[in-house]
Amino acid sequence: MHLRGYVGGWDFDAEYVNYILNKYPDEPVNVLIESLGGSLATALSIVSAFRRHGNVHVHFVGMNASAATIASMGAKSISIDSSSMYLVHKASMEFFKWTDANSEKLAQIIKEANQMKTDLEKMDANVAALYAGRCKKSQEEMMNLMKVGGWLTAKKAEEWGFVDEITEYEDDQPPVINDAIAADMMASGIPVPVQVAKSLERKKGFFARIFDSFAKMFEQQENSSINQKSQQTMAKVTEQQQEAQEQQEESQEQQQETQEQQTENQEQQTNEQQTENQEQQTEVEALRQEINTLRAEIQALKGAPGDKTTKVIDTKSKATEENAFTDYINTEMSARELYNAIKR
Repeated sequence: MHLRGYVGGWDFDAEYVNYILNKYPDEPVNVLIESLGGSLATALSIVSAFRRHGNVHVHFVGMNASAATIASMGAKSISIDSSSMYLVHKASMEFFKWTDANSEKLAQIIKEANQMKTDLEKMDANVAALYAGRCKKSQEEMMNLMKVGGWLTAKKAEEWGFVDEITEYEDDQPPVINDAIAADMMASGIPVPVQVAKSLERKKGFFARIFDSFAKMFEQQENSSINQKSQQTMAKVTEQQQEAQEQQEESQEQQQETQEQQTENQEQQTNEQQTENQEQQTEVEALRQEINTLRAEIQALKGAPGDKTTKVIDTKSKATEENAFTDYINTEMSARELYNAIKR
């Protein structure tokens, strides 16, 4: 099995390792590793897989660093080419904030940074203990080595106990690090070997100056692009603020229109109620006058002397007069009931 590239990538994947080991559970499995590191989580998963299988041999070729060295810690035996190099260092996380902040925001950023620091310290302690168990060293010794973070030759890796054996071949060639690889290593936080750094210094001349000029030009272009993006972002924010303000003004206008409509409806209802009350009062007043008139007529009838007559009283005519008086009384009572009903 050949594991290379970024630990956690498609060619250095824990699922692939488990697949191969499960396929050959009772046979020795040889693993060739060539990687500058990557994900600590993937490396620890592979450590566990190698231990569970119990018969895995790892061989290092080329440049190997960081998570690639951690992944080998679960192997039964480890070897390395004499021309290869080996690097262990403290864990790191990407931390970047592109923002302006007040005191509260800065406090939050500091809190997040402190949490990341605590997590990294725990990871370093875990890895140092892993190395110490393999190398038969103290955890403190391994932590000090990780703090230095320098490249080890195959011989030094064997002396520390990271590998059990060094293989030598006549055609072994020292690994070559060109400018592109060196830049990639520095960008990933991996120290560049001292001899490579010195070699780069010796090569500095006309072409290096041209390269620096291009680098500065690209940096200026990048800064210009960042400024342009910042201006675009600010313009977008301003536009959003204007839209929000317009929406707020529109909402206020709608609320004002609603309030005016409610006021108009209330006034209309009040006017209608007043008109209805006036009509009822007028009707009550008319009934009151009619009742007073009827009362006056009744009083007048009661106080008037009886008429002398020689006429024969016809009982039918008397009944008719009584019926007229009864109708009058009934009318008065109806009017009174109507008045009382309206008054209530």
